Amino acid sequence: MNELSYRALVWLTYRLAATFALGLPLVLLVWSAVRRETSMVRLISLYWKVASLMAISMLLLTSQQPLGYVTALIAPLLMVVSVWFWVDLNEELEDLPAWRPLPLTVRVWRWALSGSGLLSVVMTGTALSCTQVVDGAFCAAWVEAPRGLHRLVETVFGFLFGGQWTESVAGFIGYLALVAYLAGFLQWLLVRLPRQRRVAGGF
Repeated sequence: MNELSYRALVWLTYRLAATFALGLPLVLLVWSAVRRETSMVRLISLYWKVASLMAISMLLLTSQQPLGYVTALIAPLLMVVSVWFWVDLNEELEDLPAWRPLPLTVRVWRWALSGSGLLSVVMTGTALSCTQVVDGAFCAAWVEAPRGLHRLVETVFGFLFGGQWTESVAGFIGYLALVAYLAGFLQWLLVRLPRQRRVAGGF
């Protein structure tokens, strides 16, 4: 595969993620809150906790940290699992009328997220070599979107706070957030999961 084709696939991966992993869940969260559908609010809220790993990956990739490619591979897997994992929320969603717009949209979103997540895993799997060599042309394709987002944040940050949001700062914040994420994940894995199993409960 040539460089241009690979770059196009990388951008397709980012665009699908922006649609199904970011944009649509935000709409569904607001929609569910307005309609007071507590099961769907809980499902999407749990999804956002897990999906924060993707934001951490973007911070790490901004400063070309090799670990960013690893977290970018793991994030979509965890995101897909998070929307199917909970037995009680699945049952509550199944009990809702299938023809209602909100439950139907949530069901379609879960399948669309699964498909885009699979594509993301395949594509980021091809970039794992970038953990060793981060200056190749194929690796550069993966940092274009994070750096574009970084420039936007840099402008907003400078306007609001008068400070500098540099790539080094983004990488440092990414590592701090990753430590907090891992602490929360291990706490759930070792304490909550053995006790509550696949029941979301008050998590």
